[in-house]
Amino acid sequence: MSNLNLKSDFPIFTTYPDLVYLDSGATSQKPLSVINAVANFYTRQNANIHRGVYQLAEIATEIYESTRVQVSKFIGANSDKEIIFTGNTNQAINLAAYGWARKFLKEGDCIVLSEMEHNANIVPWLRLKEEKGIKLIFLPITKDFRLDYMSLQANPKIKLIALTHVSNVMGTINPLKKIITFIKKISPEAKILIDAAQSAPHLPINVQELDIDFLAFSSHKMLGPTGVGILWAKEELLEEMDPLLVGSNMITTVTKEKATWAQVPDKFEAGTANLEGVAGFSAAISYLQKIGMKNIIAHEQELIKYGLQKFRELPYLQIYGPATEQDRLAIFSFGIKGVHPHDISQILDRQQIAVRAGHHCAQITMQALGVSATARASFYIYNTREDVDRLIKGIETIREVLKI
Repeated sequence: MSNLNLKSDFPIFTTYPDLVYLDSGATSQKPLSVINAVANFYTRQNANIHRGVYQLAEIATEIYESTRVQVSKFIGANSDKEIIFTGNTNQAINLAAYGWARKFLKEGDCIVLSEMEHNANIVPWLRLKEEKGIKLIFLPITKDFRLDYMSLQANPKIKLIALTHVSNVMGTINPLKKIITFIKKISPEAKILIDAAQSAPHLPINVQELDIDFLAFSSHKMLGPTGVGILWAKEELLEEMDPLLVGSNMITTVTKEKATWAQVPDKFEAGTANLEGVAGFSAAISYLQKIGMKNIIAHEQELIKYGLQKFRELPYLQIYGPATEQDRLAIFSFGIKGVHPHDISQILDRQQIAVRAGHHCAQITMQALGVSATARASFYIYNTREDVDRLIKGIETIREVLKI
């Protein structure tokens, strides 16, 4: 049994003692240390950064920039200059699409995506397709809910591969090292972007070991505040990229004729950032590191194994995801024949069990699975076996309520 028993660290579970929160794939709950960090910023550290030379402004700037260093170490970056603060994962991918792909790709060039992608890693490339005439290739999902990356054929026009690390629908963990090794054999010049929104909260990531070019993820799925995202990119790529947003803070000089950009990373951070959110994100990373990513993995593996065992006892339940705990996270998309996912979610909500229902911002994945929507239970470090049991009991209640 896992030793993690963390609910008491999260005030939401004091406010709602009977809540079974199973929507961490959408956003995680926040520990008291993160909430306190945000409140502390406003009560003790609030000032704008990079502008004032008074003490309070210098304190605020130090918090912001030390968090950049902290994030850099968390993902194994070569330099803190490679860390760009954005609003979320979606904005981070848009920055890579606009700043690099839009600048350097031309008509006929190919970008490789997959049928597992969240809309955040599809729509920016669809817009680029319309604007530049690039081509999109989608790697298919196999019958066992894995990614068929070996179906990709060598093509000198492949310039970028943009893939999710973990499916937000099926929980599938894509074997990045194997995929990247394969890709570099057939398209050695292609850049690689990884959407780590679902993986960064659960798995250790080292961008240098992975040998990738771009990484995007968010604070709010890993215990931190909303409104803070990260784009990591190799420094040499950032140097040649264009900023997505322009205006204050990201300039060196402005005249009536021309503006010149600041150095990396400042040139990508126009305007006043989510300063209190960054302070909270620092506390979230510290909290995760205190627990230890290995302990997080062990805890969730136990939940996955137990959950799959319990789900197999419900023959009327359709699970959309890998059948074993190997290479998957505790994200369970499911359906009950003849019951709309929204009805599943609403009946579970009456029992204070929070799951998501819909296409989960992954309509192409839904098309590949042959469904319009699913219910989704996504677990995290504050969940327990008892939460699995409550979910199972709640699902059984659905059949009683609907008399099916």
